[in-house]
Amino acid sequence: MQVNRIRTWSRIDGIDGLRALAIFFVLMNHVNMRLLFARLPYLKGLPPQLASSLVWQGQSGVQIFFAVSGFLITTTSINRWGNLSRIHIRDFYLLRFARIAPLLLTLLAVLSLLHVFHFKDFTVSKNVGGLRSALVAALTFRVGLLEATKGYLPGNWDILWSLSVEETFYLFFPLACYLLGRGKWLVVFLLMFVVLGPFGRTVLAHGNETWQEYSYLGGMDAIALGCLTALFAARRSFGRPALMIFVGIGSALLVLCLGFSREVNRLGLDSVGLGMTLLAVGTCMLIVAAAQTRWQAPRIFNPLLVYGRRSYEIYLTHMFIVFAFFNLFKRAGKPMSLISLLFVAVIVLSGVLGELVARFYSEPANHWLRTRFGDGSTTVAHKEELIAVTVDCE
Repeated sequence: MQVNRIRTWSRIDGIDGLRALAIFFVLMNHVNMRLLFARLPYLKGLPPQLASSLVWQGQSGVQIFFAVSGFLITTTSINRWGNLSRIHIRDFYLLRFARIAPLLLTLLAVLSLLHVFHFKDFTVSKNVGGLRSALVAALTFRVGLLEATKGYLPGNWDILWSLSVEETFYLFFPLACYLLGRGKWLVVFLLMFVVLGPFGRTVLAHGNETWQEYSYLGGMDAIALGCLTALFAARRSFGRPALMIFVGIGSALLVLCLGFSREVNRLGLDSVGLGMTLLAVGTCMLIVAAAQTRWQAPRIFNPLLVYGRRSYEIYLTHMFIVFAFFNLFKRAGKPMSLISLLFVAVIVLSGVLGELVARFYSEPANHWLRTRFGDGSTTVAHKEELIAVTVDCE
């Protein structure tokens, strides 16, 4: 086989834009929750649908993240190894560890110290098992399960439920690719998660509201759809008319699910778990269009795209900003006139913190680990940038 060196991945503005949209909804929701816990009726007088679209779409943001994640992981795996059946399982796990572990382990160490010193917003209640239970759940990707059975963890711990869903999926993903990647069985395997997703959010939750949002199957359908989208896009190149149809339908589905969420609920789609499925399908349609057109955003949108590129760092660290500024807001007497400023400060400074963490810690740690894990031109570190394949599947 002739060897050609190609990049496994380059930035796609449309996908970074989707991730920025997702992190925006998460940030808005988490500020909203602090205000509601403080019993501030700041939404009074606001049209219910507008309020829902602005501050109640955190779960939708995570669903968008899941779909994007599945697409990116599958696409980079195809480009790295040429075919999913040739996936190098050890390298896959090492790459995930290098990307996820440094910041996650550091976060857990910081949260543990804050718990030990009894910082109010970071102390894990004995009702959920205390610090030990929280650490074990975070390290074994069972945060959502712990919260569904014992109760909610503090905000900085709670956000790890989505990472638990995502990383559990990626524990068995390379094994499934290695065993099923040559034929259609991998597609069938992924479609199984798509079908089970709505049941995970409804019937299989057995009325547990926490598990309806945090269940593994309830999030894995979006990841599986992202994986299927990557397989679909790698094998077919679409013309402009088809891509415009994808953009139109995908945008319509996102507008429906995010801008008319109350109507979606009235139609009964959420009661059968299909609202989130439609959101993931719409996201995947936009992903295909963004990946194949290589659309580049005007430079004015660069700050927005940075949010997408740093979404992992922002997601894991933003609750520090939320708590810090909400406490300042409380000390100022909780004036209603400062609520808009609170939202803006959290959004802007969460992005700044995420950028700093990525630039000076998580990215250098990622690169250092990948270099340590490999040896020579076929190292894991080099495989992130260059691989030997005959077809460019991007």
